[in-house]
Amino acid sequence: MDDAHSFDTFESDAATPLDEVMQKIAEHKGCGTSGGSGKASCGSGAGQSDMPAEIWEKVKNHPCYSEEAHHHYARMHVAVAPACNIQCNYCNRKYDCANESRPGVVSEKLTPEQAAKKVLAVASAIPQMTVLGIAGPGDPLANPAKTFKTFELISEAAPDIKLCLSTNGLALPDHVETIKKFNVDHVTITINMTDPDIGAEIYPWVFWKHKRVTGKDAAKILTERQLQGLEMLTANGILCKVNSVMIPGINDDHLVTVNREVKSRGAFLHNIMPLISSPEHGTVFGLNGQRGPSAQELKALQDRCEGEMNMMRHCRQCRADAVGLLGEDRSAEFTTEKIMEMDVNYDLTARQAYQSRVEEDRVAKVAARNAELEELAGENADIAILVAVATKGSGRINEHFGHAKEFQIYELTSSGAKFVGHRRVDLYCQGGYGEEDSLETIIRAINDCTAVFVAKIGHCPKDDLIAAGIDPVDQYAYEFIEQSAIAYFKDYLARVKDGEIIHVARGDADIRQGAFIPV
Repeated sequence: MDDAHSFDTFESDAATPLDEVMQKIAEHKGCGTSGGSGKASCGSGAGQSDMPAEIWEKVKNHPCYSEEAHHHYARMHVAVAPACNIQCNYCNRKYDCANESRPGVVSEKLTPEQAAKKVLAVASAIPQMTVLGIAGPGDPLANPAKTFKTFELISEAAPDIKLCLSTNGLALPDHVETIKKFNVDHVTITINMTDPDIGAEIYPWVFWKHKRVTGKDAAKILTERQLQGLEMLTANGILCKVNSVMIPGINDDHLVTVNREVKSRGAFLHNIMPLISSPEHGTVFGLNGQRGPSAQELKALQDRCEGEMNMMRHCRQCRADAVGLLGEDRSAEFTTEKIMEMDVNYDLTARQAYQSRVEEDRVAKVAARNAELEELAGENADIAILVAVATKGSGRINEHFGHAKEFQIYELTSSGAKFVGHRRVDLYCQGGYGEEDSLETIIRAINDCTAVFVAKIGHCPKDDLIAAGIDPVDQYAYEFIEQSAIAYFKDYLARVKDGEIIHVARGDADIRQGAFIPV
């Protein structure tokens, strides 16, 4: 498909109602639309009954494409792509930063051969690892030989592992056929604008046709290539997730337009992420004082866009060498030195058996949630609260308050429990003692929450949380999150109805940056 044909195809549908265009694209991918919004019925929070079997097979154990799967399955990134073909004002590709968690950061770069052995070692040690992604630390498609050689080696040695890549999209149209050839079923494109005037504030330059292009011209080239690539991937049946960085005062309002544009081209999910802009990261935005959004600002924009298409709320803005469940990083266990000394035994049968047990747990979790949800029907529809959950994964409340490095955030309404994000925090328990400074930052990070669910909590932090108006809840320790949250909400509504408590709206909360990451 050449450039002109790609855009002519979309422009020829310009007079067609948006719902019709989306329906055609959705049907091509195997997804239908539902409801009056035209929103595709498959997405981050969707389950098996919401989508065709072939789409379910692609997303059911993919932690990034399915919010429900991210509680159970792990991913890993291999850092084989150091070069980049654009410059972003929010990016600084630093190396050997073991204590920093954000895109573009790695501790070591790998060759394709090293990466393949690392994947086998990790998949043998972590049987719930189902996805291998290449996300940098530069751009995978600015390093096509290394990227596709890695995919080739892994697909031969571990054909059960899903292959993904994340790209800025500048070189994407040139590589769609190769992406399809290697059965890369999931591609993420970072699209922060469709207006070159806004793009010029985000991207100083792109490297295009052997020369550096700057300003508005650079942004125009980039957005045209990104949208063309998205169209081409969708036409080839490849699931596409779009990442967008929310930069207050620059592209926050404009991301509603971006959302509409990527939906019309068949994007499967839209992931709006907060800008990470701490000065110590050395980025342009970090050094010029550009702020990131607050928790309520981010949620409001995500809610606004969710009326148009499915939103991803569980992104962790992972390092380019991350290993493990979303929200954890076990990369330090699998350094090149350690990997090269390992005798790796890739046991596909054992992996499949483990994942079968995971699926049994997922079925039990859904059944427990649905049973609790039936009793919630007909309750007061006007009250909504947020709750924070300390969890190690598996969809259970199974983390001690003092050991939590993040809290998962759920919105509770009469419709049930909806995952809406996560909050990184500094570790409270360090060396057996509670850090009061850390507790203050934790409270600020979950200040918009009515309650925090934990497996266990000490008296001192419990008292401070109560004083801050946050209910520390440990009565559901090790139970399923959604079932427990719905049960708590039913009791909350009953206490409001009886006049035992008065429902009040909580304040805003901080989105923490540079939170504690264990070495």
